[in-house]
Amino acid sequence: MKILITDPLSEEGVDYLKQQPDFEVVCRSDLSLEALLSEVRDADGLIVRSKTQVTQEVIENASQLRVIGR
Repeated sequence: MKILITDPLSEEGVDYLKQQPDFEVVCRSDLSLEALLSEVRDADGLIVRSKTQVTQEVIENASQLRVIGR
């Protein structure tokens, strides 16, 4: 399961996710819209804070997305 983190998250939180055997954690900040659309395409989970705007376009490009966490 690919988890994409696009905004700063506590190191403890990221470490916890990385310890989960079924998770591939990808941390990418400061993505352009085009890069975000590309990265989210095969993500199962998306974790954002307030910087990343999850628009309809982002969701429509995320065909495998199961959950968005904020």
